[in-house]
Amino acid sequence: MIQNRIEKNNKKLQAWAEKNQIEAYRVYDRDIPEYPFILDRYKDFFVIYDKSQKIDEEKNHLPLMIEATKNYFKTSEHKIIIKRRQKQKGLEQYQKLAEKNEKVVVKENGVPFLVNLWDYLDTGLFLDHRPLRYQFLKKSKGEKFLNLFCYTATVSVMAALSGASTVSIDMSKKYLEWAKENFALNKLPVKDHIFLEEDVLQFIEQATQWPDFVGTFDKIFLDPPTFSNSKSMKTDFDVERDQEILVTQVMKFLKPDGILYFSNNKRDFKLSTDLKTLYRIKDITAQTIPVDFHDHKIHHCFEIRNKA
Repeated sequence: MIQNRIEKNNKKLQAWAEKNQIEAYRVYDRDIPEYPFILDRYKDFFVIYDKSQKIDEEKNHLPLMIEATKNYFKTSEHKIIIKRRQKQKGLEQYQKLAEKNEKVVVKENGVPFLVNLWDYLDTGLFLDHRPLRYQFLKKSKGEKFLNLFCYTATVSVMAALSGASTVSIDMSKKYLEWAKENFALNKLPVKDHIFLEEDVLQFIEQATQWPDFVGTFDKIFLDPPTFSNSKSMKTDFDVERDQEILVTQVMKFLKPDGILYFSNNKRDFKLSTDLKTLYRIKDITAQTIPVDFHDHKIHHCFEIRNKA
């Protein structure tokens, strides 16, 4: 049963993936209730996220899921990585699971990125942001682009390949190094772009006093964590509770005709009515959900512009 569903899903996606030079995509996402797993393909590797709950324990269909993946894709078990994906808070999603320290290259719309499939819960490439990254790849020429909470800066790479000058900010030194590796992989001179190791929330408060930041960016990508209480932060952060102060501060960095792309992964997120009053806001979530994702609540995404 599960192998048939994997085969059916993959056959729908394979021609699309090959045509668009996409080597990382979601094959299966809890389609069958008895198989509460997510299966992501990364070229010749396969990541299975075990989403089963206590109620599923006695069924234990994970061995069947692994066997179906092996059989259909004719792959070996060492190319299948198992992860248990549970609700994470703050920076927990970035905690190490292993010490393999190995990266592989996968292409997205022909653009290569480095992913680590073993050491962290996430791989360095958020698959659900693929459509938005493609927009930045096609429409950023000559622009100044700011990427906040940049992670491995795959969004910045796409904007830079289009011809944008980019500023990427994250509090993790490790992910900024990874970001620079992604730039180098794409033959983008790191010296021509800015990478800042900063607590984004503290940084945006300070940078509102900087003339070279205020009112200078054509596009900003803001993808904060749902919740964070990192030791290096002064206070905790909740994306829904703190959205108004976050967005109003970040909007100060936009040119008058610039666009802020505000995305987050809180499933029941509600946009503030005050923000709707202050700015022109368009919900673009539907256009930014990839064709390989059945879960249409994987993220929320808004275009935010200053009022004329």
